[in-house]
Amino acid sequence: MHPIAPSRPPALLAIAALLLTACAAGGATVRGVRLIGRGVLTTCTHLPYAPFQFERRGTVVGFDVDLMDLVARRLGVRQKIVDTDFTAITSGEVFAAGECDVAAAGMTINARRAAKVDFSRPYFDSGQVLMARRRPRVRPADIAGDHLRVGVVAGTTAQEYARAQGWAPKAYENSITELGALRTGQVDVLVQDDPVVRYWLTDPDNAGFTIVGGARTRERYGFAVRRGRDPGLLRLIDQVITQSRDNGDYRRIYEKWMGPMPPDAG
Repeated sequence: MHPIAPSRPPALLAIAALLLTACAAGGATVRGVRLIGRGVLTTCTHLPYAPFQFERRGTVVGFDVDLMDLVARRLGVRQKIVDTDFTAITSGEVFAAGECDVAAAGMTINARRAAKVDFSRPYFDSGQVLMARRRPRVRPADIAGDHLRVGVVAGTTAQEYARAQGWAPKAYENSITELGALRTGQVDVLVQDDPVVRYWLTDPDNAGFTIVGGARTRERYGFAVRRGRDPGLLRLIDQVITQSRDNGDYRRIYEKWMGPMPPDAG
């Protein structure tokens, strides 16, 4: 089980950084990896983002959670999950403040983020798609000129994609508020990662929605650690990703959360 540690407001990050020095003795070095907490691998994420990480009956579960459990198991510790702001993860603030050892948040690897954090090898192939009501039918060309309202999650590559198209997206705090905006008619179309939208469409409550054809990007997810500070942890994560593919753990986890795994998945 993975209880959620409370999210900390950005104003507290500086205080946490000061406390980190005083509390360093509370951490531990396991197999050459320095952890901020004794007996735990502390993972920062941004909830909810099903099927990668979300809360189910008080427990955080999902694809990323299960993969990071494999890393914790290799270290002989348990995983502790901290819910925090997504931009605090991509900027590296959570690491500078001693909030976590690793970030697992369905996070696309790109050059801007890689200047702030160190990424693992890619562990999942994704891409942006559009989600809208089945009727009336929406086409990407309909969005031009602000004819349709577009929803995104703040700080994501979906927001970057929408802006690059010349759209003026409305940004939401998380995927649930974004989806709620579509359901209630506050926006006409969402830009969101393909596996997230496909997961939503398995819910009968979303039967009136569909993926809009004609828009697709290619992106790859990575786990992140503090830039230049955790080479041992980064190597271990890369090893676990590779070994999980070889021993079948990756397929088992994939099919648990995504359904049948296609040959080119990863």
